[in-house]
Amino acid sequence: MAENLKNNFLGISQDLEKARILIASFGFEATTTFGRGASKGPAAIIKASNQVELFDEELWQETYKKIGIATLKTEKPAKTVDGAKKQIAKIILPILADKKFPVILGGEHSITPFIIEAYKNAGYQDFSILQFDAHADLRDGYLNQKYSHAAAMRRSLDFADLNLAQIGVRNISNEDDELIFWEKNRDRIKTFFTKDKKNWKTDEITGALKENVYLTFDVDAFDCSLMPSTGTPEPGGLFWDETLEILRAVCQKKKIIGADFVELAPIKGFHAPDFLAAKLIYKMIGYITK
Repeated sequence: MAENLKNNFLGISQDLEKARILIASFGFEATTTFGRGASKGPAAIIKASNQVELFDEELWQETYKKIGIATLKTEKPAKTVDGAKKQIAKIILPILADKKFPVILGGEHSITPFIIEAYKNAGYQDFSILQFDAHADLRDGYLNQKYSHAAAMRRSLDFADLNLAQIGVRNISNEDDELIFWEKNRDRIKTFFTKDKKNWKTDEITGALKENVYLTFDVDAFDCSLMPSTGTPEPGGLFWDETLEILRAVCQKKKIIGADFVELAPIKGFHAPDFLAAKLIYKMIGYITK
């Protein structure tokens, strides 16, 4: 039976054994509190990726030919946080054991601390988290849910040896201990607020990171005019070229050890945000090949 390439990232056929990049869809959605639809994000990214041009004119290469990219079979997410945590471990641990690079397509942002825990259990001890996001996500839980999407970075920082650099934040709360935690942990958290965007320097961003970096990208980091397809579209966010400038610099100076892209809630009949997310992922893969 012929392989259905439409279900593969970029619509390409790759050997799972030879591929270095493994794409895994995990549309878990259980704690979102405003706009819903993140469970459909992975499928929308895969579908849009089939239209992404495989030749990258910036890098002057067909990235997929330089580094194998394969798509894992989609697993139906559990309905509970505990179930999702176990599923994430089953996805991530074999990938890391094979010394491959996982790219997880979410789903809501609550999956990131589960991924981080899997990395820790796989022996990764000393790395930074680079978070692109409109929100700090440092609440100590939200609406009685410890592992809420609004607590994604707080739960990730439960591991005391990790530090965090945040890009694009324009929401930090004085509720649920968020602001207090941020102020008490300035030695571990470097936040680049978008209100200060004109003063950002890529050297300062890369300087806030350790040698190994895990990337988590919430698509609401983008300005809402560019990314309306998310639970909480926020004005005053990032645009395409400045986002790529940061990604390019980080990939040049640091070692990216894995990534997730979360919170895309596709709008029926409006494909531009889905395509943006798909192309962003291919760009990131291209940068790490350089």
